[in-house]
Amino acid sequence: MTKKMLKNYVVNFIVVLLFFIVLSLMMSGGMLSKYYQGIIVFILINVILASSLNLVAGFLGQLTLGHAGFMAVGAYASALTSIALKSVMSDLPLLLVSLFVGGVSAGVVGIIIGIPALRLRGDYLAIITLGFGEVIRVIINNIEITGGAQGLTGIPRIASFKYAYWIAVVIILVLYRLTHSKQGRAIMSIREDEVAAEAVGVRTTYYKVLGFAIAAAFAGVGGGLYAHYIAFLDPNTFNFMRSVEILVIVVLGGMGSLTGTIVAATVLTILPEALRGFAEFRMLLYSFMLILMMLFRPQGLFGTGEFRWQGLYDRTIKLRKSLIKREKEEVVDGTTRGE
Repeated sequence: MTKKMLKNYVVNFIVVLLFFIVLSLMMSGGMLSKYYQGIIVFILINVILASSLNLVAGFLGQLTLGHAGFMAVGAYASALTSIALKSVMSDLPLLLVSLFVGGVSAGVVGIIIGIPALRLRGDYLAIITLGFGEVIRVIINNIEITGGAQGLTGIPRIASFKYAYWIAVVIILVLYRLTHSKQGRAIMSIREDEVAAEAVGVRTTYYKVLGFAIAAAFAGVGGGLYAHYIAFLDPNTFNFMRSVEILVIVVLGGMGSLTGTIVAATVLTILPEALRGFAEFRMLLYSFMLILMMLFRPQGLFGTGEFRWQGLYDRTIKLRKSLIKREKEEVVDGTTRGE
């Protein structure tokens, strides 16, 4: 790791820590009600779900519409684990164990689905993943252990803002390091040109399944957090529209940008709540704003780029130096004219 990279990590960690401290103080001081705290937790869950989908749709270049199915697998596996172990474990270990089980379960399902599905491309892949997502929902809806159509109750409500925040931070960090590693470059080469990537020795099938499995596992973790925050699971929550909502976040933020995903998840989680005052016109305004975004900025808010605090600082210093230099030149020019 170079000195510049280490500096960037330190700056980013300080910013992340400051955000956490400020939000925690606002919550403990009563400046943010339970309603707003819930919105923040849902933002963090959506960040996890959308960033994991971005690995497949943005970095790998494979359009999938079954992400809600992996979220459902993780949510139910995590919830059933915590229900079974809640009498023998305290909150934090119970949450971590249940999220691990949920993530692994979703990852295994992702591998099982990914091996046959990723042989297809484009619209065909989107259709088959949509079908698999609906199959998962129907299975959950019709087996007794998940509570069937009545939903699953008795889940301990042990997820909170601080747990969701740091889990989201860890997942974003893992995805960032993955996309900037040798494996990440191989994944992105498939997005650019799969035939050329295979021609130069990239194991395209392996990396496609790997990316799909990691995305599914992190979606399972997001589902587990959702289950332990709501403390109730309804199978109809994980329908096709849920997958579309996650995909919209990815497209709006920029397919291939983790920073864009974070910003878009924040905007698209807050926006429907902010427009509740418009009642019947809320979803119409929401859709209209998305259409305008796609017309004037089709690559998304950030495209494939990332926002860096160190880069912002460097640009600010550079701008300041250029302004000082210009002022000096104007003073010298004015003095010369006066003479």
